Amino acid sequence: MVGGDTMERYIDLHTHSLKSDGSMTPAEVVREAKKAGLSAIALSDHDTIDGIREAMEEGERIGVEVVPAIEFSVKSETETHILGYYIDIENSDLLRTLEEVVDLRIARNHVTCQRLNELGFDITLEEVRALAPNNFVGRAHFARVLMDKGYTKSVKEGFDKYMSAGQYAYCEQQRLSAKEAIELIKSCGGVSFLAHPHLTKLGDEKIKEFLIELKGYGLNGLEGYYTDYTPEMQQKYQSMAKELGLMISGGTDFHAKMKPHISIGTGLGNMKIPYSVLENIKKAL
Repeated sequence: MVGGDTMERYIDLHTHSLKSDGSMTPAEVVREAKKAGLSAIALSDHDTIDGIREAMEEGERIGVEVVPAIEFSVKSETETHILGYYIDIENSDLLRTLEEVVDLRIARNHVTCQRLNELGFDITLEEVRALAPNNFVGRAHFARVLMDKGYTKSVKEGFDKYMSAGQYAYCEQQRLSAKEAIELIKSCGGVSFLAHPHLTKLGDEKIKEFLIELKGYGLNGLEGYYTDYTPEMQQKYQSMAKELGLMISGGTDFHAKMKPHISIGTGLGNMKIPYSVLENIKKAL
């Protein structure tokens, strides 16, 4: 139950709208959070801030705290994403960098489509763009087309078999290094977190070494709650954060119909991220 006690209030600091690769408008994401009984969310669209004002206005209207956020995809031998919270969305360096990111994403999508075609899938960029009303095409859109055309049984299957790091249709081209993303977030007044560290596909010791490296660049924390984590993984990453002097964040990676198995606030159904996680993040601002 959501109430005055901190431990009875819950949050979701990793959500996506149709401004990137979700299926709901930013305002709809906020209303979905309200419906789920959440006190706060972060709208953390991929490489874009276009939905933040709409989300914050809706949050103010209906009583949901909205954190201005972003999820950067960065250069990596596998797959690395950096979450930025409380960023200044009017920062000129941020706006200029995001323009460059858009150009590279367009080139990356052509590569992804070509590689899927080479695997024998009869899909076109036009079909994929039809699912992206804001012209932001991500892997979830490709995965949705694969499912809709009967090539896979789910969006998740398309990701896992063809477009996750290490798979043939995954394109690793990115504009920013992890160091550059962390420094950019800091210059915008925000705090940075390594998202879903297991998706780096590094072993535990390598992840720890990576976190130490990122902390040297100014990283503030890592995602200590996430949809895919088992209880053991959650404990492991939260302990790792404590050992390294890093904060934790947490979220579901909600995409609505683009990832229909994930519910806002609860992920696969049993996640509860306490408001105290957000309170600790605020202390670092």
